[in-house]
Amino acid sequence: MATKKDLKRLRIKRIIRKKVSGTAERPRLSVYKSNTAITAQLIDDEKGHTIAAVSSKEVAPESKSANIALATETGKKLAEKAIAAGVSAVIFDRNGYQYHGKLKALADGAREGGLKF
Repeated sequence: MATKKDLKRLRIKRIIRKKVSGTAERPRLSVYKSNTAITAQLIDDEKGHTIAAVSSKEVAPESKSANIALATETGKKLAEKAIAAGVSAVIFDRNGYQYHGKLKALADGAREGGLKF
């Protein structure tokens, strides 16, 4: 059963998704975080496919949980994959999470890696 906190996040997520949509030139950077990992993917909503994806489990498979340093490295790895795929600018989709902590670290890491948003 979903908690009150989860339902609030999903409501905010629906509001964000009404406004944010990715294209081939500027895909949507969607972020998901759990207790053990943080995952980000670049999505072209017009075609409905993922351009690039990365998880903190790929960056550090031995890690039991995602921390801020690992989120930063995940963002840098995503930027590396995005630039290899020919993407330099993205639209950020925080997926209902607060822009704080791990989410902010991932976004800063992606910016350091060369993505613009």
